[in-house]
This record gives sequence, C-alpha cells and structure tokens, in this order.
Amino acid sequence: MVPQPRSHPVDHELVRAAAHIARTRCRGDNHTMAAAARAADGRIITAVNAYHFTGGPCAELVLIGTAAAQGAYELTTVVAVGDRDRGVVPPCGRCRQVLLDYFPSLKVIVGNGDAQRAVPVTDLLPETYVWADHQLDAE
Repeated sequence: MVPQPRSHPVDHELVRAAAHIARTRCRGDNHTMAAAARAADGRIITAVNAYHFTGGPCAELVLIGTAAAQGAYELTTVVAVGDRDRGVVPPCGRCRQVLLDYFPSLKVIVGNGDAQRAVPVTDLLPETYVWADHQLDAE
C-alpha cells in the first residue's frame, strides 16, 4: 500500500500571487509558468520560467535564483501555476529534486480547487537521492 502524503494548510495568498503573475506576465511560448514562494521572513517571491527548446529553466528554478538575489535563502512553501488559467501545476521531477536539495523542509502546494493541499517536498520524491550525501567527509 502506498502511503498518503501528509497535508498542511494551503497558503492561498501564495497561490493567488502565482496565478496573478501567470495571468499578467506569462505571454507567448517563452513564459508559460509562474511560481511563488513564501520566504521564512514572510515575503512572497515570484518568478516565471524561461522556456527554450534547449531546455530552459522551470519557474521553480528561476524562483530559487530570484529568491537568493533578494536575500531570501530559506523558503517555506512554493507553488507553480500555469498560464491560460491552467491552475496549480506540480513540479517536474528535476524541480522536485532541486527543491529537496535546497530546501529539505519545504512544503509544495499541489492539486486544484478543493483538492489543493500543501505537502512536504519529501512526499513528492520518496526514497530519493540526497545531493548533500555525496559531500559528507569520509572518515
């Protein structure tokens, strides 16, 4: 039996912020996803993806750099929203791994409508490789 993800309260202000950016800043094929994160100090950081046929970064990855540029090195919750009113979109596998590596206690908002929930990033990537493990000093 597969364990059910643990659920936490949804940060609706964060979802609204990402939806607003998706609606107002995502235009054409270059920017199709928006992400918003809650920093530990309460700020909301937003970003959009940079689509390119060579594999441009997802909105969540742009968000990590944007947050760092604004001095926010600890994020507590993240959500991604698609353009054209697609609603909340769960992170891809690469983003799940990167989010886990940067913020192991992060909550990720997934689902739409009444099914929205905030789950630990560890629940989205069970039995995962932890990037930091290879950096431990061998003694």
